[in-house]
Amino acid sequence: MNFKKILFLLVTGVSITSLGIAGCTPQQQDLEAGTQPSTLTGQTETEPPAATTPTTQPQEQSEAPAATTPTTQPQERPGDVPYVPTPQPVVDAMLKVAKVGKNDVLYDLGSGDGRIVNTAAQKFGTRGVGIDIDPERIKEANENAKKAGVTDRVKFVQQDLFNTDFSEATVVTLYLLPEVNAKLRPKLLNELKPGSRIVSHAFDMGDWKPDQTLTVEGKTIYYWVVPENVPENLR
Repeated sequence: MNFKKILFLLVTGVSITSLGIAGCTPQQQDLEAGTQPSTLTGQTETEPPAATTPTTQPQEQSEAPAATTPTTQPQERPGDVPYVPTPQPVVDAMLKVAKVGKNDVLYDLGSGDGRIVNTAAQKFGTRGVGIDIDPERIKEANENAKKAGVTDRVKFVQQDLFNTDFSEATVVTLYLLPEVNAKLRPKLLNELKPGSRIVSHAFDMGDWKPDQTLTVEGKTIYYWVVPENVPENLR
């Protein structure tokens, strides 16, 4: 810029400072505006909008799974029999005839309020599994197990008994109907080990004759021992 031009600017009132700003590059203008574009620094804005990072989001995410974890499942189908509790004297006789002990694993099919499994655990130290399709019965059985102080020895599973694996059981108890017993018989004989005991309140298993029958307070109890060689007609 020559002397004549400077003189002209001074006369017209235009400052050299304003002329310098007019000649700034776009990058310099951004810095003066308080921004830091990525083409210069490789970073984003120094103060991102608060709306993009809500403070409640992490808490909402951590609490969500608890609401989606139900303690029981909806009942998958109607039960095979109506719920009728086995009288306690009959429970005691069933466990006595089966000679249950601390080395046994007892499966109760249609376990209801859990009294057979809980009694065996409380009186004989038996490990037990109760199977019932009704979630209300499972809840009740677990509550009764807590009251009896046997939760370390028993568990109750909401399950279709026809889909249950019985192979771990050494004793099976049941209070079902004749047609249900007949349907279960091949499964029991196929999955249970020889020497396993089966005790039924009130109903037999058709052609499979019991090893022992007894009556307690007018109620019939049937007792079987799984044989080494199961006849084909019973399978």
